[in-house]
Amino acid sequence: MPNDEAYHCTYAATWVTTKLRWDLAVDDAERQALLGTAEDCSGTRAPYEPAP
Repeated sequence: MPNDEAYHCTYAATWVTTKLRWDLAVDDAERQALLGTAEDCSGTRAPYEPAP
């Protein structure tokens, strides 16, 4: 995670959409970290675009 806590939600959302877009794997530790971050990010939105 970036040092700037104000950017954590945007960073996590971008990370998730990148993983989805490119069909990348997520291990359990990463999944748990992202879920923990997401709990504080209810208003964050990230557009999902399928890979070309």
